[in-house]
Amino acid sequence: MRIVVADCSVDYAGRLTSHLPRGRRVLMLKSDGSVLIHADGGSFKPLNWMSPPATVSHVDVDDELTQQGVREVWRVQHTKSSDLLIISIFEVVSDETFELGSDPGLSKDGVEAHLQELLADQVETLGEGFTLVRREYPTAIGPVDLLVRDGAGRAVAVEVKRRGDIDGVEQLTRYLDLLDRDPHLSPITGIFAAQEIRPQARTLAEDRGIRCVVLDYDELRGTANMDDRLF
Repeated sequence: MRIVVADCSVDYAGRLTSHLPRGRRVLMLKSDGSVLIHADGGSFKPLNWMSPPATVSHVDVDDELTQQGVREVWRVQHTKSSDLLIISIFEVVSDETFELGSDPGLSKDGVEAHLQELLADQVETLGEGFTLVRREYPTAIGPVDLLVRDGAGRAVAVEVKRRGDIDGVEQLTRYLDLLDRDPHLSPITGIFAAQEIRPQARTLAEDRGIRCVVLDYDELRGTANMDDRLF
């Protein structure tokens, strides 16, 4: 990655036109061909950018631009469209290139897959005597997160969400309609489990006979009472 701090102006032409007047900015040129122009405030988003694939070329600076103080002109052209950035550089403060290597990717904690796995391992959280039948139990319209049996041996379908809304309740309802046709599972009931359940979703679920369970992620992973927790 090449990072340039420069006094520059930027003009964009494509689906619309825009102009950034002269100012000190950070120019990021990434190995994938993208170019991003950042300021020191306002937002984490760039002020302007060119998505890959793009090529960067240097344009000759004519006498008029030289008289205005322009030292370099970069032409950033998208290779699959007419989008064009013209970066006029008046002064280069810093110009560094770094080899970052391959990125391992973002690892998210607390996503639905983690909640599902933790709840499957601690299915007794749902009630005394609950046992796991299978994770990702298949139906004709997709798998329900957990199929369990309660203390009386009755089948229960569990849909796990981080934030439970009406769409999740509708999804579980469709699963229950299909699963209830299986004589080995009928009569089946449902549990809507989430870290947070919106009031409208709870009302709809309970109206349809679906039990709502609020999950404590920290408790499930065994950190709820750790002394070093800040919050």
